Amino acid sequence: MRWSSAKRTIKLGIKSLWMHRLRSALTTLGIIFGVCSVIAMLAIGEGASQDAQEAIARLGSTNLLIETVQLPKERADTGETQQMLVYGLTYKDAESIRNSLPDVEVVVPIREIDQEARYLRRKVAIKIVGTIPWYTEVSPIHVVRGRFLSSIDLHQQQSVCVVDEQLVSGLFGFEDPLGKNVRIHGNCYRVVGVAGAPPVGGKRNSTGGTAPAAVSDGGAAGSIYLPLSTAKSRFTELTASFSGGSQSIERVQLQKITVKVKSIEQVLPMRDILDTLLARLHKDKKDYRIVVPLELLYQARRTQRIFSIVLGSIATISLLVGGIGIMNIMLATVSERTREIGIRRALGAKKRDIIVQFLSETILLTFVGGVLGIILGSLIPFFVTYFGHMPTVITPLSLILAFGISAAVGITFGLYPAYRAANMDPIESLRHE
Repeated sequence: MRWSSAKRTIKLGIKSLWMHRLRSALTTLGIIFGVCSVIAMLAIGEGASQDAQEAIARLGSTNLLIETVQLPKERADTGETQQMLVYGLTYKDAESIRNSLPDVEVVVPIREIDQEARYLRRKVAIKIVGTIPWYTEVSPIHVVRGRFLSSIDLHQQQSVCVVDEQLVSGLFGFEDPLGKNVRIHGNCYRVVGVAGAPPVGGKRNSTGGTAPAAVSDGGAAGSIYLPLSTAKSRFTELTASFSGGSQSIERVQLQKITVKVKSIEQVLPMRDILDTLLARLHKDKKDYRIVVPLELLYQARRTQRIFSIVLGSIATISLLVGGIGIMNIMLATVSERTREIGIRRALGAKKRDIIVQFLSETILLTFVGGVLGIILGSLIPFFVTYFGHMPTVITPLSLILAFGISAAVGITFGLYPAYRAANMDPIESLRHE
């Protein structure tokens, strides 16, 4: 009997909502937009966070990146019309790290040079990366076709190169780049391999394709990898610049040194050891910096948690506004149906029947709004990714959280109107006009 009575009460609530369809639809909009905003904002925040974390993780969780830092301008300016500035990482630094630290698994020196590459009548700005054969062990690139640099190429200073995918279409068009000769600074280099573009140059979108690569620093369209010995012998380490009638010449041997340790537990202690070693080698010049991708990854995760909390809190406010709208409408409904409540009470309806009736209306409004909000909230991230080329990630937790909050808001803001309706005096309700 109890279930039959509750079922009849719920049907009465649904009938009442259907009689006021426009008002019910407008009331539901607050919940729809609240749930939609929670899901969409969390999806955008999660997508941006995961994209950043993946880029950092591809740098290597057991890697330490040592980069050359240009000397401060106040130290560089001495008032002379011509000066030689020598700073940055050196081949001696790489050799000392490899020979002095037994916990280091791989040491990869890297030299970067901005140049121009030519093939037939085509020419593009490139970044030359002079490195060693085991560069792929510490870098996110992978060989797509052909091979990477070998030990023979390094020791014999071979005129060979590996091009990344960004250059294939721009420099070679529809031709197969393998075996072709690329002309750089008056010398020809035979292409022996094609490497997958580093993630900084081209990010993968949610559909699995590769987004157009961004132009790198200096306007370079891509990178060409040469044996470090070849780059050292054929390209000068000096760079001249003119400013205010004075000439400045800078000499830098290496732009980067990547150090790979054996385990994650050794990363942070190795950072301090490297800093001590380099401080002794460079004496009073702080012309380097040590970047630890593992620390950046931890920091990105902490930022993501804070970002999600802030976005979720902002979106939850809209749900609360929707709940207030539901309470307002239900209180108005109670006032309009005072005589109906009195008749039901006179015919034997109990307080809990009145509470179930009005609470079922509130829950139904919230349920419909929650379902429609989930559908709309799932579509918005898709359009953001498709048209805005921004990564978005919809997690099951965000769906459960959004729907759970909407249900809690509906029940919470529906209890007071239902309780107020149930506690009306039947006699006074029957007298109400």
